[in-house]
Amino acid sequence: MRPLFLSALLASLAIASPQGAQAGDCTGNVVSVRPIDQYDHALGRGFLALRAGAGSGYQQIGELYAGDEVSVWARDGRWLLVQCMSGQCQAPLWGQPSPRGWAYDAYLRVAGVCP
Repeated sequence: MRPLFLSALLASLAIASPQGAQAGDCTGNVVSVRPIDQYDHALGRGFLALRAGAGSGYQQIGELYAGDEVSVWARDGRWLLVQCMSGQCQAPLWGQPSPRGWAYDAYLRVAGVCP
């Protein structure tokens, strides 16, 4: 009986504490990006670039668009590791569908238990 109680207690503490947050407990939406009808990959308009690392010097590996929903997995300063959950990012105009990469947080409105 005791091991079961201890397991239940530990599980409840993990749920209650921010350190116990699971990836995907934090979600966000892409904001402050030009509308898709102004999309121009060459000029960098109409999308939020996803990068291979936390910084603008990293290679662009995907795109998110205004209104796309993402799950947030990690934070490195002002950069968030995100993955497309729904929206145009599932069938992007450039790059792989449902991309996962680093995006600058100024273009994301996040909520939930976030890193």
